[in-house]
Amino acid sequence: MTTTTAAPTTGAPVIGAGVTRVDGPLKVTGAVPYADDLAPRDALVGVLVGATITSGRVELVDTTDALAAPGVVAVLSHHDAPRVVRPDEASSDERAPLPPFQDAVVRFRGDYVAMVVAQTREEALHAADLLHVTYDVDEPVVDINDPRADREDDDPAGADSVRGDLERGLAEAEVVVDADYVTGDNTNNPIGLFAASAEWDGDALHMWATTQWPFNVADCLAEAWGIPREDVRVECPYLGGGFGSGLRPWPYIHAAAMAAKVVDRPVRVVLSRPQMFTGVGHRPETVQHVRLGARRDGTLTAVEHTATIPVAVDDDNPENVVSGTRQGYAVEHLRADVDQVRLHISPPGSMRAPGEAQGNFALETALDELAVELGIDPVELRLRNEAVTNPDQDDLPWSSKALDECLRRGAELIGWDERDPSPRATREGDQLIGYGMAAVSFFYFQEPCTVRVVVRRDGSAAVHCAAMDIGTGTYTIVTQVAAERLGLEVGDVEVVLGDSSLPASPPAGGSGLATAISNAVALATSAVLADLELSGAPGREALARAVGDRDEVTAEATADKPDPAELGMSPSGAFGAKFAKVRVDADLGLVRVERLVSVIDCGQVLNERTARSQVVGGTVGGIGHALLEHTVTDLHAGPQTGRITNAHLADYLMAVNADVPDLEVEFVGGPDRLNPVGVKGVGEVGLCGVAAAIGNAVFNATGRRIRRLPITPDLLL
Repeated sequence: MTTTTAAPTTGAPVIGAGVTRVDGPLKVTGAVPYADDLAPRDALVGVLVGATITSGRVELVDTTDALAAPGVVAVLSHHDAPRVVRPDEASSDERAPLPPFQDAVVRFRGDYVAMVVAQTREEALHAADLLHVTYDVDEPVVDINDPRADREDDDPAGADSVRGDLERGLAEAEVVVDADYVTGDNTNNPIGLFAASAEWDGDALHMWATTQWPFNVADCLAEAWGIPREDVRVECPYLGGGFGSGLRPWPYIHAAAMAAKVVDRPVRVVLSRPQMFTGVGHRPETVQHVRLGARRDGTLTAVEHTATIPVAVDDDNPENVVSGTRQGYAVEHLRADVDQVRLHISPPGSMRAPGEAQGNFALETALDELAVELGIDPVELRLRNEAVTNPDQDDLPWSSKALDECLRRGAELIGWDERDPSPRATREGDQLIGYGMAAVSFFYFQEPCTVRVVVRRDGSAAVHCAAMDIGTGTYTIVTQVAAERLGLEVGDVEVVLGDSSLPASPPAGGSGLATAISNAVALATSAVLADLELSGAPGREALARAVGDRDEVTAEATADKPDPAELGMSPSGAFGAKFAKVRVDADLGLVRVERLVSVIDCGQVLNERTARSQVVGGTVGGIGHALLEHTVTDLHAGPQTGRITNAHLADYLMAVNADVPDLEVEFVGGPDRLNPVGVKGVGEVGLCGVAAAIGNAVFNATGRRIRRLPITPDLLL
């Protein structure tokens, strides 16, 4: 486990202040212990070998030459690997990704068929090249539009919803927008390559793994091996980026545990960059259809939003692409539906703003088309149809919502009144200039979280939780909340995270951890103060006196998932508005984002510096989503190979400094009524809406409506 203690402060406000990251000194000095840094020094090295076909069976893994190579200790394949149980994911009843080497079936190109264990990585890589794998090849299905694909339309994502009578709503409409939208497959691509190291002590397993959810990985490993949960420990105190790719117990983690068991020594596995494209999830492509019906005054009468998404042939990871549509606007008649098609692709996983990134693009682009058709300002159209209660949850009042303020303030910041609504009306030389906007939201997510608070004899405190800090600033905000509640300086609080042996935590994902853990800290600090017979925020001296001659006083508390019906309100995720100004080269079709404004309602801002950083990071990802990022699978060049043709950072394009303008971020609204700290997660909402705002700005600049992501120059020529 890793402890983080902040430097002393000078009595300045704690909550809301832009406190410097408490882990900053560790990061700038290179002392942060990432999971791979914690691997035992005597660990052997495992190299995974992926299938060179996309569908079929492995007939034979000939290991003769590989085993004879220098430094090789073992080769694992389906012929001889330990047999384990496929676990369920802790967040649902769905199956976790299939552990490797359990059968001969190849389900996608790059599916692990063998693993070489050697003294060094160089020796393992050399031996991997000496493996001879023969296959019985089947014809794959890798195209989402392939009629051969198995289609699942029984609400696999739990997304389907019907309100009112859609056909009646469309009949009442004076204007109807009816269009299809497509978003491409994206890959998370964190800087740090994912790694897992395993060491067995009898039947007890210790792992150091790249994960956004150590507690879930430990649960899954215990289930897979059939060993007591207390005999599994998973550590990951820091992550070099994840963006959702670390949320599932991926096969490489199981492979490290299998290899360590077989050789009876610690084994370390590090994925290559191409393996990061097939081994730790990706944002699935979508094909979406939207119909909007409205009266001439802009009142929505009907909304239909359907989506088709791919899933791997043997996996469960549905994405609710239409969640924002279901609760986004006040409309009586609605139909929302998500279907899946099973393809021979690597299992998808979460990528920042899962589902909502794709769905928001379709809905908010369609609303812009409707605004143009009606001759109504796009901001005004959204204000006229704002859902003041949650239409998807019995019209319960929101626990907080300042979307109207986000829209008005964003328009003011970017100078929306200066925008000429006529397409292709503003030009400077060969540059076409346009403005666009989108309203955004991200659904509420909170799972139970337990925190232990320790007050020591000297009045200082510690907070323990299995939660992860994936770079979002969790160490810092936990420190702040504990310091605020106990009346301590930031430097008086130590935070210990990233270890499955600590109190249970939900994932660092879904914009849910900040809410869950800060509320748990609030409850645990209240419990420890009650034990000490103190109230308010007593401060260090009073805490020390109350502890007396005891070494420490400890309390644990759990922040549970709220019940909307019991509370009489609908839990609110974050809301926001995105405004973009773009320049488009009239001759080349090149799009440059000149300004991007984000106005966000995330409840109580715990740390304005880290919250702004989250929105900035999400917005940069949104620029990539809109203009650059696309994982390209070989579909049409002769036989469909299912090979990812740009599985490296040379051809997979992401937003870099030259693509990103100065990003403007402002927070509005106030504390959320649902919880004692008043916070709402902000991790995802920064990305939502960026693609739609840019796409709508491109239309305003060029008059070309692009309904496909990424928006590339060829689509504008």
